[in-house]
Amino acid sequence: MKGLYFVEPVVAIYSFASFMLYPLVQQYVYRRLWLEITNSSYPVSDNTSPCSANSSNHTGQQEEVQKAASLFSVYSELFSLIPSLVMTLLLVAYSDQRGRKMTITMPLIGSLIYTFSFLAVSFFELNVYLLIAANFASALFGGVGTMLGGCFTYVSDLCDNGHQKTLRMAVVDMVIGFMAGVAAISTGYFLRTAGFNWPFFTSAMLHLVNLLYVIFILEETKLVDKSEIVACCQALRRLASGIYNLFAGGHSKRSWILLLMILTFSTFSFSNTGGLSVITLYELNKPLCWSEILVGYGSAASTTVFITSFIGVYMFSRCLSNITIIYIGMLSVVIGMTVTAFAKTTLMMFLVRIPSMFAIMPFPVLRSMMSKVVSKSEQGALFACVAFMENLTSNAASAVFSSIYAETVAWCPGFVFLLGAGLCIIPMSLLGILWCIHPADSNATEGLLSENETEASEDAPVA
Repeated sequence: MKGLYFVEPVVAIYSFASFMLYPLVQQYVYRRLWLEITNSSYPVSDNTSPCSANSSNHTGQQEEVQKAASLFSVYSELFSLIPSLVMTLLLVAYSDQRGRKMTITMPLIGSLIYTFSFLAVSFFELNVYLLIAANFASALFGGVGTMLGGCFTYVSDLCDNGHQKTLRMAVVDMVIGFMAGVAAISTGYFLRTAGFNWPFFTSAMLHLVNLLYVIFILEETKLVDKSEIVACCQALRRLASGIYNLFAGGHSKRSWILLLMILTFSTFSFSNTGGLSVITLYELNKPLCWSEILVGYGSAASTTVFITSFIGVYMFSRCLSNITIIYIGMLSVVIGMTVTAFAKTTLMMFLVRIPSMFAIMPFPVLRSMMSKVVSKSEQGALFACVAFMENLTSNAASAVFSSIYAETVAWCPGFVFLLGAGLCIIPMSLLGILWCIHPADSNATEGLLSENETEASEDAPVA
């Protein structure tokens, strides 16, 4: 059977299965902690909500549940941080030597372990803190950063020019958003109709189907010479050398440009992810007090940002420079988070998605810009560093913002969103520096790459 070079189905199934799981995890942990702290079952009927009682004792218990749920998120992120970072760096960088499929296969195995562990805890009503151990075990196989790093590297291998690369990466981001939206809408109804067990089982089966597609159907873009397979220690030395040469081996201007791009990407990811990581808890708390159905619709509304961002990239790339597009996306995040901090009604909470409609644009544009700066032989090392930093900032942001939310939920639940908006000043400042030292048009970027490749070929030994 002839294989396919389409990684988008992998991204689609992975996004649907994962985004169906993420809100379920938060709601499951929230309900288990609610049961333990309040000694009462969580209200799930259409006519009741966890905020229906107005006594001071009930309010105090609810704040305690909110704080406990936030701290649970902190512990979960911290336990998975180190193994996930190490595996992301190793697997994505190693794909330059052993192929891209490995960086996609390993995280899918980890996701299977993760979802089956949740199913076991839910079905047998085991200790909820076993989920932290499941998160740690899953991180040993990489994580979402490894998965996306592998997929974006795979896409980069298939693209011939910068504009095609930008659009193809934007398509991948759009697929993530669209499938996440579909998953979010279905999750609330699925949960209310079937409970937690069936959604967890469905997510596990989807990851299994995805794994089989990658192993038996998806073609490898990086041809591997069997004679070049080396021992583990030598492979690690090559990895370290490849990452070192990414920054020190090329033109000094290229190194500074690449470093600024990665720092801009990372600091923006920290600000954006931090606010999003607590939004479900914010929606479950007073005065919104959303049900699982509204949480699903809210998550779906948030993921439409991926689609509008793709349209923005497609339209703006015809008339604006890359850096201008990134600035528009960052301003969209600042305005959206500021409005979210003051949203007190259901209607207002849905309307905050409008100013956030271009919030994802900076990610595919920055990835494309970085990819154009390095040669094809360095794509794996580049996306390993990007995935490493994205993983680091995402996990750190979730831990930091969850901790801050736990301390500020009693007096200002929206403080974390104001903090996220304020922190966007850092990537915007870095982008301003990049604008000063780096030409805004893609031709200049590709020219810099051609210069580096010429230098590399001149230094290469003649056979």
